[in-house]
Amino acid sequence: MTLEVMKTEEAAKYVRLGKATLDRYRLTGGGPRFAKLGGAVRYRKVDLDDWLESRVIGSTSEVAA
Repeated sequence: MTLEVMKTEEAAKYVRLGKATLDRYRLTGGGPRFAKLGGAVRYRKVDLDDWLESRVIGSTSEVAA
């Protein structure tokens, strides 16, 4: 099994958010899971997909997870 791993810039592009947004989510919570490898931050594609799926709602009256 091969896991696709992305740098923050690549992950931000994948989920169509700014790098600064992912940086902020790492500090405040609520964002996708990530890995710290030494000083490097990496995101697994599977975690980005899971996070996106958890954010899907059916109407504006629903509260996002």
